[in-house]
Amino acid sequence: MATLGYKDIFMSNPKAGPSLSFPAVLESLKAAGEDTRLRLIAVLGEAELTVSDLTEILGQSQPRISRHLKLLAEAGLVERHREASWIFYRRAADGAGGRIGTALLALLDRDDPVLVGDRARLVSVRAARAAAAQAYFAAHAREWDEIRRLHVPEAAVEAAVRQALGAAPIRSLLDLGTGTGRMLEVFAPDIERGMGIDLSPDMLGVARTNLERAGIRHCLLRQSDIYAVPAPRDSFDAVIVHQVLHYLDDGGRALKEAARVLRPGGRLLVVDFAPHGLEFLRDAHAHRHLGFPRETVEGWLADAGLDLVTFRTLAPDGKAGDGLTVSLWLARDPRVLMAEADLADREIA
Repeated sequence: MATLGYKDIFMSNPKAGPSLSFPAVLESLKAAGEDTRLRLIAVLGEAELTVSDLTEILGQSQPRISRHLKLLAEAGLVERHREASWIFYRRAADGAGGRIGTALLALLDRDDPVLVGDRARLVSVRAARAAAAQAYFAAHAREWDEIRRLHVPEAAVEAAVRQALGAAPIRSLLDLGTGTGRMLEVFAPDIERGMGIDLSPDMLGVARTNLERAGIRHCLLRQSDIYAVPAPRDSFDAVIVHQVLHYLDDGGRALKEAARVLRPGGRLLVVDFAPHGLEFLRDAHAHRHLGFPRETVEGWLADAGLDLVTFRTLAPDGKAGDGLTVSLWLARDPRVLMAEADLADREIA
């Protein structure tokens, strides 16, 4: 492996950002300059992990691991987020800590026996996590299959979703009510970063296992209420709300929150059922709404300040009378269009 020097790591990438202050670099290096903490930075670059996971991987006590994580978090080298009673840690992706962590990992020999051993134990931790997720999935697979049989195949829906969002580039994607994380999997090859939120820790466990199995590291999962997305305004190029609205009390409020985090010109795709009469879905599957008329969702999109772009439906083959029709609404934030119109007016003038 080629040896990397100071300039290779800190100066060769023009996109790395501005120079860092002496105190910022010093504090980060002091925090990282200990064998356990350097191992933590390395393994947290592979996956989001809990303290319990890390004690198993590094073979150290929980108080010791927690103390080291606290120092790394204070230095900005790792990030933490809560899911129910669990706290997950990951290597920082942004800021001074993220840049320094990336530089340190680039200098490390991945074939070092200590790091190889940590990664081997990480495989075991992931296997246990996957088994737990699979058990939850298996417990609910029958009810999910019952719904799938009522509408067009998932492959057809996914193809329609990709077609609706088109070929325009998506740097950042938000999947509201991510469930199994499938929408993130579908779009992962085409985006720079993604985030999936869900209120259910069990579903997040399934999604995390699916993303890890697919080798997807640039998509985050967060436990959050759909009405309070943990992101600032204008954060995402595209937002997907896939088969979520029929579970909610206030779909319009959810779409307003989705619109809040859309960047100017960003797109919001809603996928849900058309109106139907399958009452058993209320009791058996907790559906609060038996589908939505086209006009209802279009009204919510308008109230959220978005412009409708396209609408289409996917009817189940041979089940027009008793199946579920899937509807897709694509809307766009008009602000970029307004800016383009203003520019055109100035050019004409």
